[in-house]
Amino acid sequence: MSTDLPVDHDALVIGAGFSGLALLHHLREAGLSTHVVDATDGIGGTWWINNYPGVRTDSEFHYYSFSFSKEVREEWTWTERYPSGKEVLAYLNFIADRLDLRKDIELGMRVSRAAYDEAGNRWVVDFEDGSRQTARYLVSGMGVLSQPILPDIPGIDGFAGTTYHTAAWPREGVDLRGKRVGIIGLGASGIQAVPVIAEQAEEFYVFQRTPNYVVETNNEKVGAEWMQYVRDHYDEIFEQAAAHPFGVAMEYAEKSALEASPEERRAVFESKWQEGGFHFANECFNDLATNHESSELASEFIRSKIREIVEDPATAELLCPKDYSFNGKRVPTGHHYYDTFNRANVHLVDVKSTPISEITERGIRVGGTEYDLDVIVFATGFDAMTGTLTTIDIVGRDGLVLREKWEREGLRSNLGISVHGFPNFFMSLGPQTPYSNLPVPIQLGAQWLQRLLVWARENDVPRIEATAASEQWWLDETNRAGEATVMCSEGEKAGAWFLGHNVPGKGRAFQVYMGGGQVYQEYCRQVEAEGYASFLNDRVAADDTAVVPA
Repeated sequence: MSTDLPVDHDALVIGAGFSGLALLHHLREAGLSTHVVDATDGIGGTWWINNYPGVRTDSEFHYYSFSFSKEVREEWTWTERYPSGKEVLAYLNFIADRLDLRKDIELGMRVSRAAYDEAGNRWVVDFEDGSRQTARYLVSGMGVLSQPILPDIPGIDGFAGTTYHTAAWPREGVDLRGKRVGIIGLGASGIQAVPVIAEQAEEFYVFQRTPNYVVETNNEKVGAEWMQYVRDHYDEIFEQAAAHPFGVAMEYAEKSALEASPEERRAVFESKWQEGGFHFANECFNDLATNHESSELASEFIRSKIREIVEDPATAELLCPKDYSFNGKRVPTGHHYYDTFNRANVHLVDVKSTPISEITERGIRVGGTEYDLDVIVFATGFDAMTGTLTTIDIVGRDGLVLREKWEREGLRSNLGISVHGFPNFFMSLGPQTPYSNLPVPIQLGAQWLQRLLVWARENDVPRIEATAASEQWWLDETNRAGEATVMCSEGEKAGAWFLGHNVPGKGRAFQVYMGGGQVYQEYCRQVEAEGYASFLNDRVAADDTAVVPA
Protein backbone atom coordinates (compact mmCIF):
# COMPACT_ATOMS: atom_id res chain seq x y z
CA MET A 1 0.00 0.00 0.00
CA SER A 2 1.53 3.30 -1.04
CA THR A 3 1.61 6.35 1.16
CA ASP A 4 1.53 9.63 -0.72
CA LEU A 5 4.59 11.72 0.05
CA PRO A 6 4.73 15.53 -0.19
CA VAL A 7 5.39 16.95 -3.65
CA ASP A 8 6.61 20.24 -5.08
CA HIS A 9 3.72 20.43 -7.55
CA ASP A 10 0.43 18.74 -8.22
CA ALA A 11 1.38 18.58 -11.91
CA LEU A 12 4.71 19.02 -13.65
CA VAL A 13 4.47 19.63 -17.40
CA ILE A 14 7.49 19.18 -19.68
CA GLY A 15 7.41 21.61 -22.61
CA ALA A 16 6.36 25.24 -22.99
CA GLY A 17 4.81 25.21 -26.45
CA PHE A 18 1.16 25.01 -27.47
CA SER A 19 0.62 21.94 -25.29
CA GLY A 20 2.43 23.25 -22.23
CA LEU A 21 0.57 26.57 -22.25
CA ALA A 22 -2.87 24.95 -22.70
CA LEU A 23 -2.15 22.41 -19.96
CA LEU A 24 -0.85 25.04 -17.56
CA HIS A 25 -3.89 27.24 -18.09
CA HIS A 26 -6.46 24.46 -17.71
CA LEU A 27 -4.85 22.56 -14.83
CA ARG A 28 -4.19 25.75 -12.91
CA GLU A 29 -7.81 26.78 -13.59
CA ALA A 30 -8.86 23.51 -11.90
CA GLY A 31 -6.95 24.42 -8.75
CA LEU A 32 -3.94 22.18 -9.37
CA SER A 33 -0.56 23.70 -8.57
CA THR A 34 1.07 23.30 -11.98
CA HIS A 35 4.63 23.98 -13.08
CA VAL A 36 6.03 23.94 -16.63
CA VAL A 37 9.67 23.28 -17.48
CA ASP A 38 11.36 23.60 -20.85
CA ALA A 39 14.90 22.82 -21.98
CA THR A 40 15.13 25.87 -24.25
CA ASP A 41 15.58 29.52 -23.39
CA GLY A 42 12.19 30.62 -24.66
CA ILE A 43 8.48 29.91 -24.66
CA GLY A 44 7.14 28.41 -27.88
CA GLY A 45 8.19 24.77 -28.13
CA THR A 46 8.33 23.74 -31.79
CA TRP A 47 7.97 27.38 -32.78
CA TRP A 48 10.98 28.37 -30.68
CA ILE A 49 13.08 25.49 -32.01
CA ASN A 50 12.17 25.94 -35.68
CA ASN A 51 13.53 29.28 -36.82
CA TYR A 52 14.63 28.44 -40.37
CA PRO A 53 14.01 30.64 -43.43
CA GLY A 54 10.40 30.49 -44.57
CA VAL A 55 9.01 28.73 -41.50
CA ARG A 56 5.26 29.20 -41.18
CA THR A 57 2.10 27.25 -40.47
CA ASP A 58 0.53 24.84 -42.94
CA SER A 59 -2.85 25.76 -41.44
CA GLU A 60 -4.77 29.02 -41.69
CA PHE A 61 -4.68 31.34 -38.70
CA HIS A 62 -8.34 31.08 -37.70
CA TYR A 63 -8.08 27.41 -36.77
CA TYR A 64 -4.38 27.36 -35.86
CA SER A 65 -5.16 29.01 -32.56
CA PHE A 66 -6.94 28.43 -29.27
CA SER A 67 -10.54 29.37 -28.59
CA PHE A 68 -10.59 29.01 -24.79
CA SER A 69 -9.55 32.55 -23.80
CA LYS A 70 -11.90 35.41 -24.64
CA GLU A 71 -9.18 37.90 -23.68
CA VAL A 72 -6.67 36.42 -26.12
CA ARG A 73 -9.27 36.11 -28.86
CA GLU A 74 -10.31 39.74 -28.56
CA GLU A 75 -6.88 41.28 -28.15
CA TRP A 76 -4.58 39.28 -30.44
CA THR A 77 -4.46 40.30 -34.12
CA TRP A 78 -3.16 37.95 -36.82
CA THR A 79 -1.60 39.55 -39.89
CA GLU A 80 -1.26 36.65 -42.36
CA ARG A 81 -3.52 33.86 -43.56
CA TYR A 82 -0.64 31.42 -42.93
CA PRO A 83 1.28 32.99 -40.05
CA SER A 84 5.06 33.00 -40.07
CA GLY A 85 6.96 31.20 -37.34
CA LYS A 86 7.85 34.58 -35.86
CA GLU A 87 4.17 35.51 -35.62
CA VAL A 88 3.16 32.18 -34.05
CA LEU A 89 5.95 32.57 -31.52
CA ALA A 90 4.70 36.06 -30.68
CA TYR A 91 1.16 34.66 -30.29
CA LEU A 92 2.32 32.04 -27.79
CA ASN A 93 4.25 34.62 -25.79
CA PHE A 94 1.18 36.86 -25.81
CA ILE A 95 -0.87 33.98 -24.36
CA ALA A 96 1.75 33.44 -21.66
CA ASP A 97 1.66 37.11 -20.69
CA ARG A 98 -2.07 37.75 -21.04
CA LEU A 99 -3.02 34.68 -18.98
CA ASP A 100 -0.22 35.26 -16.46
CA LEU A 101 1.35 31.88 -17.20
CA ARG A 102 4.98 32.95 -17.21
CA LYS A 103 5.27 32.90 -13.41
CA ASP A 104 4.76 29.11 -13.48
CA ILE A 105 7.20 28.43 -16.34
CA GLU A 106 10.87 27.63 -15.78
CA LEU A 107 13.15 27.76 -18.82
CA GLY A 108 16.56 26.22 -19.40
CA MET A 109 15.54 23.08 -17.51
CA ARG A 110 16.44 19.94 -19.48
CA VAL A 111 15.03 16.73 -18.04
CA SER A 112 17.54 13.88 -17.77
CA ARG A 113 15.34 11.34 -15.98
CA ALA A 114 11.80 11.05 -14.65
CA ALA A 115 10.95 8.12 -12.41
CA TYR A 116 7.75 7.03 -10.69
CA ASP A 117 8.19 6.55 -6.92
CA GLU A 118 5.65 3.83 -6.20
CA ALA A 119 6.06 3.98 -2.42
CA GLY A 120 5.32 7.70 -2.39
CA ASN A 121 2.94 7.72 -5.40
CA ARG A 122 4.79 10.61 -7.02
CA TRP A 123 7.09 11.41 -9.92
CA VAL A 124 10.69 12.38 -9.24
CA VAL A 125 12.19 14.43 -12.06
CA ASP A 126 15.93 14.99 -12.36
CA PHE A 127 17.41 17.77 -14.48
CA GLU A 128 20.77 18.06 -16.21
CA ASP A 129 21.79 20.88 -13.86
CA GLY A 130 21.60 18.43 -10.94
CA SER A 131 18.34 19.75 -9.48
CA ARG A 132 15.24 17.69 -8.76
CA GLN A 133 11.49 18.33 -8.58
CA THR A 134 8.58 16.12 -7.55
CA ALA A 135 4.97 16.04 -8.67
CA ARG A 136 1.84 13.95 -8.25
CA TYR A 137 1.22 14.02 -12.02
CA LEU A 138 3.79 14.16 -14.82
CA VAL A 139 2.61 15.41 -18.21
CA SER A 140 4.56 15.41 -21.46
CA GLY A 141 3.90 18.47 -23.57
CA MET A 142 7.13 17.98 -25.51
CA GLY A 143 5.49 18.03 -28.90
CA VAL A 144 5.78 15.88 -31.99
CA LEU A 145 8.29 17.82 -34.12
CA SER A 146 11.16 18.88 -31.91
CA GLN A 147 13.61 15.95 -31.91
CA PRO A 148 15.67 16.49 -35.09
CA ILE A 149 17.49 13.74 -36.95
CA LEU A 150 20.54 13.88 -39.22
CA PRO A 151 21.07 11.60 -42.23
CA ASP A 152 23.56 8.75 -42.08
CA ILE A 153 25.86 9.93 -44.87
CA PRO A 154 29.58 9.09 -44.93
CA GLY A 155 31.78 12.11 -44.30
CA ILE A 156 29.06 14.21 -42.70
CA ASP A 157 31.54 15.57 -40.13
CA GLY A 158 34.29 16.30 -42.65
CA PHE A 159 32.72 19.19 -44.56
CA ALA A 160 34.94 22.29 -44.43
CA GLY A 161 32.06 24.70 -44.92
CA THR A 162 29.14 25.47 -42.60
CA THR A 163 26.23 23.14 -41.84
CA TYR A 164 22.83 23.94 -40.38
CA HIS A 165 19.82 21.84 -39.43
CA THR A 166 16.51 23.60 -39.95
CA ALA A 167 15.62 22.71 -36.35
CA ALA A 168 18.79 24.37 -35.01
CA TRP A 169 18.89 27.51 -37.11
CA PRO A 170 20.74 30.42 -35.45
CA ARG A 171 18.29 32.84 -33.88
CA GLU A 172 20.22 35.78 -35.31
CA GLY A 173 19.75 34.36 -38.81
CA VAL A 174 22.24 33.38 -41.49
CA ASP A 175 23.49 35.52 -44.37
CA LEU A 176 23.52 33.27 -47.45
CA ARG A 177 24.16 36.01 -49.99
CA GLY A 178 26.90 35.09 -52.45
CA LYS A 179 27.06 31.53 -51.08
CA ARG A 180 26.83 28.16 -52.80
CA VAL A 181 24.17 26.34 -50.78
CA GLY A 182 22.93 22.76 -50.84
CA ILE A 183 19.86 21.40 -49.07
CA ILE A 184 19.16 17.78 -48.16
CA GLY A 185 15.60 16.90 -47.15
CA LEU A 186 12.37 18.00 -48.76
CA GLY A 187 9.66 17.44 -46.20
CA ALA A 188 7.56 20.33 -44.90
CA SER A 189 10.57 22.24 -43.54
CA GLY A 190 12.61 21.92 -46.73
CA ILE A 191 9.64 22.87 -48.91
CA GLN A 192 9.18 26.06 -46.89
CA ALA A 193 12.90 26.88 -46.85
CA VAL A 194 13.66 26.34 -50.55
CA PRO A 195 11.94 29.46 -52.01
CA VAL A 196 13.49 31.74 -49.38
CA ILE A 197 17.01 30.34 -49.61
CA ALA A 198 16.80 30.49 -53.41
CA GLU A 199 16.33 34.26 -53.23
CA GLN A 200 19.51 34.64 -51.17
CA ALA A 201 22.01 32.08 -52.42
CA GLU A 202 24.25 32.65 -55.41
CA GLU A 203 23.89 29.01 -56.45
CA PHE A 204 21.41 26.65 -54.81
CA TYR A 205 21.48 22.85 -55.18
CA VAL A 206 18.36 20.97 -54.07
CA PHE A 207 19.14 17.29 -53.47
CA GLN A 208 15.86 15.41 -53.88
CA ARG A 209 15.28 11.77 -53.02
CA THR A 210 11.48 11.63 -52.73
CA PRO A 211 9.33 14.34 -54.34
CA ASN A 212 6.17 15.53 -52.58
CA TYR A 213 2.69 16.44 -53.71
CA VAL A 214 2.89 20.09 -52.66
CA VAL A 215 -0.42 21.97 -52.55
CA GLU A 216 0.47 25.55 -53.40
CA THR A 217 -1.34 28.41 -51.74
CA ASN A 218 -1.58 32.17 -51.40
CA ASN A 219 -0.77 34.06 -48.25
CA GLU A 220 -3.07 37.06 -48.11
CA LYS A 221 -2.80 39.70 -45.44
CA VAL A 222 -5.47 39.57 -42.74
CA GLY A 223 -7.44 42.80 -42.81
CA ALA A 224 -9.47 44.33 -39.98
CA GLU A 225 -12.79 43.07 -41.37
CA TRP A 226 -11.55 39.48 -41.70
CA MET A 227 -10.05 39.55 -38.22
CA GLN A 228 -13.24 40.89 -36.69
CA TYR A 229 -15.30 38.20 -38.41
CA VAL A 230 -13.06 35.54 -36.87
CA ARG A 231 -13.33 37.14 -33.43
CA ASP A 232 -17.11 37.16 -33.72
CA HIS A 233 -17.22 33.49 -34.75
CA TYR A 234 -14.34 31.89 -32.86
CA ASP A 235 -16.53 29.29 -31.13
CA GLU A 236 -18.23 28.26 -34.36
CA ILE A 237 -14.88 28.03 -36.16
CA PHE A 238 -13.37 25.89 -33.43
CA GLU A 239 -16.41 23.62 -33.29
CA GLN A 240 -16.25 23.14 -37.05
CA ALA A 241 -12.55 22.25 -36.81
CA ALA A 242 -13.20 19.86 -33.91
CA ALA A 243 -15.87 18.08 -35.97
CA HIS A 244 -13.57 17.67 -38.98
CA PRO A 245 -11.40 14.54 -39.38
CA PHE A 246 -8.27 16.64 -39.87
CA GLY A 247 -9.11 19.36 -37.34
CA VAL A 248 -9.61 22.14 -39.88
CA ALA A 249 -12.49 24.58 -40.19
CA MET A 250 -13.58 23.33 -43.60
CA GLU A 251 -16.57 21.75 -45.23
CA TYR A 252 -16.26 17.99 -45.43
CA ALA A 253 -16.71 16.83 -49.01
CA GLU A 254 -19.64 14.47 -49.51
CA LYS A 255 -18.93 13.09 -52.99
CA SER A 256 -16.44 10.52 -54.25
CA ALA A 257 -14.00 11.54 -56.97
CA LEU A 258 -15.23 8.48 -58.88
CA GLU A 259 -18.80 9.80 -58.95
CA ALA A 260 -17.82 12.95 -60.85
CA SER A 261 -17.40 13.24 -64.59
CA PRO A 262 -13.88 14.02 -65.82
CA GLU A 263 -14.93 17.61 -66.53
CA GLU A 264 -16.58 18.09 -63.14
CA ARG A 265 -13.66 16.46 -61.37
CA ARG A 266 -11.15 18.73 -63.09
CA ALA A 267 -13.23 21.79 -62.21
CA VAL A 268 -13.42 20.81 -58.53
CA PHE A 269 -9.69 20.08 -58.37
CA GLU A 270 -8.91 23.39 -60.07
CA SER A 271 -11.21 25.37 -57.77
CA LYS A 272 -9.68 23.95 -54.59
CA TRP A 273 -6.14 24.25 -55.99
CA GLN A 274 -6.78 27.94 -56.48
CA GLU A 275 -8.23 28.23 -52.97
CA GLY A 276 -4.97 26.76 -51.80
CA GLY A 277 -3.43 24.64 -49.08
CA PHE A 278 -5.42 22.01 -47.22
CA HIS A 279 -8.60 23.01 -49.05
CA PHE A 280 -7.41 20.78 -51.89
CA ALA A 281 -6.82 17.80 -49.60
CA ASN A 282 -10.02 18.18 -47.60
CA GLU A 283 -12.73 19.79 -49.71
CA CYS A 284 -12.43 18.26 -53.19
CA PHE A 285 -13.82 14.77 -52.61
CA ASN A 286 -14.46 12.54 -49.62
CA ASP A 287 -12.27 9.60 -50.59
CA LEU A 288 -8.86 11.02 -51.50
CA ALA A 289 -7.49 9.43 -48.32
CA THR A 290 -9.38 6.13 -48.49
CA ASN A 291 -9.66 5.12 -52.15
CA HIS A 292 -6.56 4.37 -54.20
CA GLU A 293 -8.17 5.21 -57.52
CA SER A 294 -9.42 8.58 -56.24
CA SER A 295 -6.04 9.29 -54.69
CA GLU A 296 -4.35 8.63 -58.03
CA LEU A 297 -6.76 11.01 -59.79
CA ALA A 298 -5.67 13.76 -57.39
CA SER A 299 -2.05 12.73 -57.95
CA GLU A 300 -2.31 13.14 -61.70
CA PHE A 301 -3.98 16.54 -61.32
CA ILE A 302 -1.09 17.79 -59.18
CA ARG A 303 1.42 16.35 -61.65
CA SER A 304 -0.34 18.33 -64.37
CA LYS A 305 0.01 21.51 -62.31
CA ILE A 306 3.73 20.85 -61.76
CA ARG A 307 4.18 20.46 -65.52
CA GLU A 308 2.32 23.73 -66.08
CA ILE A 309 4.36 25.68 -63.55
CA VAL A 310 7.88 24.32 -64.04
CA GLU A 311 9.33 25.45 -67.37
CA ASP A 312 11.98 22.79 -67.86
CA PRO A 313 10.24 19.47 -68.71
CA ALA A 314 13.00 17.29 -67.24
CA THR A 315 12.93 19.21 -63.93
CA ALA A 316 9.13 19.03 -63.86
CA GLU A 317 9.21 15.25 -64.27
CA LEU A 318 11.70 14.90 -61.43
CA LEU A 319 9.37 16.95 -59.21
CA CYS A 320 6.38 14.71 -60.05
CA PRO A 321 5.95 11.87 -57.53
CA LYS A 322 5.34 8.61 -59.36
CA ASP A 323 6.22 5.91 -56.83
CA TYR A 324 3.30 6.66 -54.49
CA SER A 325 0.01 8.50 -54.70
CA PHE A 326 -1.46 11.58 -53.03
CA ASN A 327 -1.78 11.28 -49.22
CA GLY A 328 1.05 8.73 -49.08
CA LYS A 329 2.99 11.36 -47.15
CA ARG A 330 1.69 14.21 -45.02
CA VAL A 331 0.48 16.82 -47.50
CA PRO A 332 2.68 19.95 -47.32
CA THR A 333 1.66 23.42 -48.39
CA GLY A 334 3.90 25.46 -50.64
CA HIS A 335 4.46 29.16 -51.14
CA HIS A 336 5.87 29.43 -54.69
CA TYR A 337 7.76 26.15 -54.23
CA TYR A 338 7.41 24.92 -57.81
CA ASP A 339 8.03 28.39 -59.26
CA THR A 340 11.40 28.40 -57.50
CA PHE A 341 12.73 25.78 -59.92
CA ASN A 342 12.37 28.28 -62.78
CA ARG A 343 15.17 30.37 -61.28
CA ALA A 344 18.53 30.19 -63.05
CA ASN A 345 20.43 29.76 -59.78
CA VAL A 346 18.38 26.74 -58.60
CA HIS A 347 19.50 23.24 -59.57
CA LEU A 348 17.49 20.10 -58.79
CA VAL A 349 19.71 17.06 -58.21
CA ASP A 350 18.08 13.63 -58.38
CA VAL A 351 19.51 11.49 -55.57
CA LYS A 352 16.98 8.71 -55.87
CA SER A 353 18.39 7.23 -59.07
CA THR A 354 21.94 8.07 -57.99
CA PRO A 355 22.16 8.45 -54.19
CA ILE A 356 24.51 10.76 -52.33
CA SER A 357 27.71 8.75 -51.92
CA GLU A 358 29.44 11.02 -49.41
CA ILE A 359 29.85 14.48 -48.01
CA THR A 360 33.36 15.63 -48.80
CA GLU A 361 35.48 18.45 -47.49
CA ARG A 362 34.35 20.56 -50.45
CA GLY A 363 30.69 19.59 -50.73
CA ILE A 364 28.41 16.70 -51.70
CA ARG A 365 29.32 13.86 -54.03
CA VAL A 366 26.59 12.19 -56.06
CA GLY A 367 27.94 9.35 -58.14
CA GLY A 368 30.87 10.76 -60.09
CA THR A 369 29.88 14.41 -59.60
CA GLU A 370 31.05 16.57 -56.71
CA TYR A 371 29.05 19.71 -55.95
CA ASP A 372 31.22 22.40 -54.39
CA LEU A 373 29.36 24.16 -51.58
CA ASP A 374 29.89 26.76 -48.90
CA VAL A 375 26.82 25.78 -46.85
CA ILE A 376 24.84 22.56 -46.39
CA VAL A 377 21.34 22.76 -44.93
CA PHE A 378 19.85 19.60 -43.43
CA ALA A 379 16.05 19.68 -43.54
CA THR A 380 15.94 16.02 -42.64
CA GLY A 381 13.02 16.11 -40.26
CA PHE A 382 12.28 14.68 -36.85
CA ASP A 383 11.87 11.50 -34.90
CA ALA A 384 8.18 12.38 -34.82
CA MET A 385 5.67 11.49 -32.11
CA THR A 386 7.97 9.30 -29.99
CA GLY A 387 11.40 10.94 -30.26
CA THR A 388 11.03 13.36 -27.37
CA LEU A 389 9.68 10.57 -25.15
CA THR A 390 12.40 8.04 -25.89
CA THR A 391 15.48 10.26 -25.69
CA ILE A 392 15.08 10.64 -21.92
CA ASP A 393 14.59 7.94 -19.32
CA ILE A 394 10.93 7.89 -18.30
CA VAL A 395 10.77 5.13 -15.69
CA GLY A 396 7.49 3.64 -14.49
CA ARG A 397 6.58 0.89 -12.07
CA ASP A 398 9.22 -1.76 -11.31
CA GLY A 399 11.92 0.12 -13.20
CA LEU A 400 10.12 -0.15 -16.55
CA VAL A 401 11.57 2.38 -19.03
CA LEU A 402 9.08 3.74 -21.57
CA ARG A 403 11.57 3.46 -24.43
CA GLU A 404 12.27 -0.18 -23.59
CA LYS A 405 8.58 -1.03 -23.23
CA TRP A 406 7.87 0.24 -26.74
CA GLU A 407 10.95 -1.49 -28.14
CA ARG A 408 9.83 -4.79 -26.61
CA GLU A 409 6.04 -4.63 -27.01
CA GLY A 410 5.64 -2.21 -29.88
CA LEU A 411 4.00 1.20 -29.69
CA ARG A 412 1.15 1.04 -27.15
CA SER A 413 -1.01 3.51 -25.23
CA ASN A 414 -4.60 4.18 -24.28
CA LEU A 415 -5.80 6.90 -26.67
CA GLY A 416 -2.24 8.25 -26.86
CA ILE A 417 -2.78 9.70 -23.37
CA SER A 418 -1.66 7.08 -20.83
CA VAL A 419 0.62 4.03 -20.87
CA HIS A 420 0.24 0.82 -18.85
CA GLY A 421 2.98 0.65 -16.24
CA PHE A 422 3.27 4.43 -15.88
CA PRO A 423 0.79 5.66 -13.25
CA ASN A 424 -0.15 9.35 -13.27
CA PHE A 425 1.86 9.99 -16.43
CA PHE A 426 0.04 11.63 -19.33
CA MET A 427 0.90 12.77 -22.85
CA SER A 428 -0.41 15.70 -24.85
CA LEU A 429 -0.20 14.71 -28.52
CA GLY A 430 1.27 11.37 -27.56
CA PRO A 431 1.76 8.70 -30.22
CA GLN A 432 -1.53 7.33 -31.57
CA THR A 433 -3.37 10.64 -31.17
CA PRO A 434 -5.09 12.12 -34.25
CA TYR A 435 -3.40 12.96 -37.55
CA SER A 436 -4.60 16.54 -37.36
CA ASN A 437 -4.17 20.27 -37.33
CA LEU A 438 -2.60 20.22 -33.87
CA PRO A 439 -4.01 23.14 -31.80
CA VAL A 440 -7.45 21.50 -31.92
CA PRO A 441 -6.53 18.18 -30.22
CA ILE A 442 -4.14 20.07 -27.92
CA GLN A 443 -6.94 22.26 -26.56
CA LEU A 444 -9.49 19.45 -26.37
CA GLY A 445 -6.92 17.15 -24.76
CA ALA A 446 -5.98 19.71 -22.09
CA GLN A 447 -9.66 20.21 -21.25
CA TRP A 448 -10.25 16.45 -21.12
CA LEU A 449 -7.27 15.95 -18.79
CA GLN A 450 -8.50 18.79 -16.59
CA ARG A 451 -11.84 17.00 -16.16
CA LEU A 452 -10.12 13.68 -15.50
CA LEU A 453 -7.91 15.08 -12.74
CA VAL A 454 -10.79 16.96 -11.14
CA TRP A 455 -12.79 13.71 -11.19
CA ALA A 456 -9.86 11.85 -9.59
CA ARG A 457 -9.64 14.46 -6.84
CA GLU A 458 -13.36 14.41 -6.15
CA ASN A 459 -13.48 10.60 -6.10
CA ASP A 460 -10.28 10.06 -4.13
CA VAL A 461 -8.57 8.13 -6.95
CA PRO A 462 -4.82 8.19 -6.24
CA ARG A 463 -3.52 6.61 -9.45
CA ILE A 464 -4.56 6.82 -13.09
CA GLU A 465 -2.99 4.31 -15.41
CA ALA A 466 -4.02 2.71 -18.69
CA THR A 467 -4.92 -0.94 -18.44
CA ALA A 468 -3.16 -3.45 -20.66
CA ALA A 469 -6.54 -4.32 -22.18
CA SER A 470 -7.12 -0.69 -23.18
CA GLU A 471 -3.70 -0.53 -24.84
CA GLN A 472 -4.52 -3.57 -26.95
CA TRP A 473 -7.93 -2.14 -27.82
CA TRP A 474 -6.42 1.17 -28.94
CA LEU A 475 -3.65 -0.53 -30.89
CA ASP A 476 -6.25 -2.61 -32.74
CA GLU A 477 -8.35 0.48 -33.46
CA THR A 478 -5.32 2.51 -34.57
CA ASN A 479 -4.29 -0.26 -36.95
CA ARG A 480 -7.83 -0.73 -38.24
CA ALA A 481 -8.20 2.96 -38.96
CA GLY A 482 -4.80 3.25 -40.59
CA GLU A 483 -5.25 0.19 -42.77
CA ALA A 484 -8.51 1.66 -44.10
CA THR A 485 -6.59 4.55 -45.69
CA VAL A 486 -4.28 4.91 -48.66
CA MET A 487 -1.68 6.07 -46.13
CA CYS A 488 -1.06 2.44 -45.23
CA SER A 489 0.29 1.16 -48.55
CA GLU A 490 1.30 4.51 -50.03
CA GLY A 491 3.05 5.61 -46.84
CA GLU A 492 5.14 2.44 -47.03
CA LYS A 493 6.20 3.35 -50.56
CA ALA A 494 6.94 6.96 -49.63
CA GLY A 495 8.88 6.24 -46.43
CA ALA A 496 6.43 8.37 -44.45
CA TRP A 497 7.16 9.57 -40.92
CA PHE A 498 3.68 8.68 -39.72
CA LEU A 499 4.72 5.03 -40.11
CA GLY A 500 8.15 5.66 -38.57
CA HIS A 501 9.98 5.04 -41.84
CA ASN A 502 12.03 8.25 -41.79
CA VAL A 503 14.12 7.03 -38.83
CA PRO A 504 16.51 4.11 -39.46
CA GLY A 505 15.77 1.23 -37.12
CA LYS A 506 12.47 2.62 -35.87
CA GLY A 507 9.73 0.00 -35.66
CA ARG A 508 7.03 0.17 -38.31
CA ALA A 509 3.83 1.31 -36.63
CA PHE A 510 1.15 3.94 -37.09
CA GLN A 511 2.49 6.86 -35.09
CA VAL A 512 -0.85 8.67 -35.36
CA TYR A 513 -4.54 7.78 -35.37
CA MET A 514 -5.93 7.96 -38.91
CA GLY A 515 -9.58 7.43 -38.01
CA GLY A 516 -10.41 11.14 -37.77
CA GLY A 517 -10.16 13.68 -35.00
CA GLN A 518 -13.90 13.74 -34.48
CA VAL A 519 -14.00 9.94 -34.04
CA TYR A 520 -11.12 10.14 -31.57
CA GLN A 521 -12.92 12.80 -29.53
CA GLU A 522 -16.03 10.62 -29.39
CA TYR A 523 -13.93 7.81 -27.93
CA CYS A 524 -12.61 10.24 -25.31
CA ARG A 525 -16.16 11.26 -24.44
CA GLN A 526 -17.19 7.61 -24.09
CA VAL A 527 -14.30 6.91 -21.72
CA GLU A 528 -15.36 9.88 -19.62
CA ALA A 529 -19.01 8.79 -19.58
CA GLU A 530 -17.99 5.31 -18.44
CA GLY A 531 -16.09 6.60 -15.41
CA TYR A 532 -12.61 6.33 -16.92
CA ALA A 533 -12.58 2.57 -16.30
CA SER A 534 -9.88 1.90 -18.90
CA PHE A 535 -7.59 4.35 -17.08
CA LEU A 536 -7.98 2.70 -13.66
CA ASN A 537 -5.53 -0.18 -13.63
CA ASP A 538 -5.74 -0.55 -9.84
CA ARG A 539 -9.47 -1.29 -10.05
CA VAL A 540 -9.60 -4.01 -12.67
CA ALA A 541 -9.65 -7.75 -12.17
CA ALA A 542 -6.52 -9.89 -12.14
CA ASP A 543 -7.07 -10.88 -15.77
CA ASP A 544 -6.79 -7.17 -16.64
CA THR A 545 -10.14 -6.90 -18.36
CA ALA A 546 -11.54 -3.40 -18.41
CA VAL A 547 -14.30 -1.38 -19.90
CA VAL A 548 -13.29 0.01 -23.26
CA PRO A 549 -15.58 1.97 -25.55
CA ALA A 550 -17.76 -0.07 -27.84
